[in-house]
Amino acid sequence: MKKSELIFSSLLVPVDFLMFVAAGITAYFLRVSSLVANWRPVLFTLNLPFQRYFILLLGVSFFGILVFAVSGLYSIGPQKRLFKEFFQIVVAVSATILAVILYIFFSRELFESRFIILVAWIFAIIFISLGRFLVKKIQRYLVGRYNVGIHYVIVIGKDKLSRKIIKEISHHPDLGYRIIKRFQKLNINKIKKFINRSKLLIDELILASPYYERSDVLEVLDFCEEQRIGFKFIPNLFQAHTTNIELNTFDGVPLIEIKRTPLDGWGKIIKRGVDVLGSLIGLISLSPIFLLIALFIKLDSEGPVFEPLERISQKKVFNLYKFRSMIKNARYMKKELMTHNERKDGPLFKIKSDPRITKIGRFLRNYRIDELPQLFNVLRGEISLVGPRPHQPDEIERYEKHHKKVLLIKPGITGMAQISGSSDLLFEEEVKIDTYYIENWSLKKDIYILLKTLIVLFKDRSAC
Repeated sequence: MKKSELIFSSLLVPVDFLMFVAAGITAYFLRVSSLVANWRPVLFTLNLPFQRYFILLLGVSFFGILVFAVSGLYSIGPQKRLFKEFFQIVVAVSATILAVILYIFFSRELFESRFIILVAWIFAIIFISLGRFLVKKIQRYLVGRYNVGIHYVIVIGKDKLSRKIIKEISHHPDLGYRIIKRFQKLNINKIKKFINRSKLLIDELILASPYYERSDVLEVLDFCEEQRIGFKFIPNLFQAHTTNIELNTFDGVPLIEIKRTPLDGWGKIIKRGVDVLGSLIGLISLSPIFLLIALFIKLDSEGPVFEPLERISQKKVFNLYKFRSMIKNARYMKKELMTHNERKDGPLFKIKSDPRITKIGRFLRNYRIDELPQLFNVLRGEISLVGPRPHQPDEIERYEKHHKKVLLIKPGITGMAQISGSSDLLFEEEVKIDTYYIENWSLKKDIYILLKTLIVLFKDRSAC
């Protein structure tokens, strides 16, 4: 761990504390200002003057820092993704405010300003997020511009995964990595010789391909431990499967179960609850827009408003509903257009300038609006809000064995593959991403994907 990383990680503590205090002060003075006081008279200043409020605020802020620490917001390591960290901040601030509310309730304090608590909660989330963003922005600027705290790395591998990692590092110098050497083969002697003769201090070795002999990998790992060099690797199939294991005993004999997905038991119940609640809210709030879209579709071309598409979810065939974006009976033209299919990497069908798409249909696809009726499918339990892409029966017939991993759970309206490149992804990459999601599911990950989808809607046009 570089000294600069330790400094910036520790800097987050006082920044968060100051942002907590700033949020509380802003909420207080907003409440007592004429802007709000004229609407609702201020009654609490007699038993809670600013001096006493400020002392309490310092205590709450200190408690908030403890909650942040427990939530993992001060864990030292690679920089977190923006949405992932924002979600953690929302949860941690909410927990802090909830503790304050419980304290007021049980201590029977005469404090009637719910406005301050609500506004302080909102301001704390905003201020802390902005404070952390500025710290990370400064850190990334120093890394990218002045090489402060960079990691010198060696990359081993010659396959597509290796090239992808190298491309990511090369295109994003602010991530803090500099590639010193790339070895296409795992030649242990050459690697050792290069590291021993290198004038630069190597920080990490990245084994960017999973297809190497176990004995060779262990030898490199031992050497890295001797030289105090960080070691990162792409797991092979078995190692990926062991990310979800459960240890049980049977009459004293240990049994290890390799679980297909953590989406089991309470996880499945929680996910279904979120699906029902989310689909209901979506259908109720979007119903006026549904009526408007239906009118435009009818005026634009002949045919029904909704297009039922045959899909498969967990071995069951069902009709997936979308707003019709193509001419009437477009599905029967698919065989004629198969020679123009631009997806040569797998069983999927894709034509960017598909002649079957209507004028209004192109707009609907451009912003993924055609997929909104899938909320009905979510409510009925046929798909989820988040999951792999819904699968067509004729496509599944051509899936290879490892492709069928994505059939383990319900498909979704959106998913990790959709926010990672959508239809621009190669089919094999899409399968890998969906497989990772299945093996590493969490409610936090679902919320992150839903939030990221809102951004992708306005940036990604690969569906049209």
